[in-house]
Amino acid sequence: MAKTTLGKLPRDAIRMLELPRVAPGIIGGFRNLVDLTGTLSDACDELGIVAVIPGYVLPPVNLGKRIVGPALTVRNIARDVQIHKAAQDKVNTQGETEAHNLAEPGDVLVIEGVMGCSNMGGQSATIARRQGFIGAIVDATVRDPDQYRGMDWPVWCKGFTPITGKWRMQTVEVNGTVQICGIPVRPGDIVCADDAGVAVIPREKAAQVLEAARKIDAGDSKRKADIDAGVGIGDILKTKYK
Repeated sequence: MAKTTLGKLPRDAIRMLELPRVAPGIIGGFRNLVDLTGTLSDACDELGIVAVIPGYVLPPVNLGKRIVGPALTVRNIARDVQIHKAAQDKVNTQGETEAHNLAEPGDVLVIEGVMGCSNMGGQSATIARRQGFIGAIVDATVRDPDQYRGMDWPVWCKGFTPITGKWRMQTVEVNGTVQICGIPVRPGDIVCADDAGVAVIPREKAAQVLEAARKIDAGDSKRKADIDAGVGIGDILKTKYK
């Protein structure tokens, strides 16, 4: 069935209704990497791709989580309004529900947001998870961290705030290019995240990055096996693992 919009945003603010998608085997290949973002960081270094955001810049809310999936993007900007008047008038210009409406199982919600107020709350996250999002990457602040932890739903963000974004920000675009900690993210790019950080792999380079990452991953696994087996340090140093 063809996707439609909810009317929360102007139609031209929703750049595409369907994500460009890479082959499922590529997604599965990234998921199977032993050291997800570390290996991808090394592969991107070799290929000259700037793609990685370290965890100290964008830390996870829930530790021990890994996600791999295509980005479905949202861009928020600050509103130039009198906050208390907007609150009294109930003028809510957040529109991430348009993204929730377009989600398919396995997608990753990626938000370029506004610091200091909430770009996503617990109820929005509950809908996002129900609609198929496997997690969220938010270049800004969010609220309700206990709810994400209680849901066991992975989120990477810059911090927490109790202050609502309803009256303070405006969603201006869904499924356009966003900037996440200086890294451009387009709809359909592959988002990989774990405790160490977030890697955003351009969709047209996904197969190339995966091939390089698999070689690195295999070499690292063999080196670890040699270390565990007691191979001498001299022999380990002389061996080319990757």
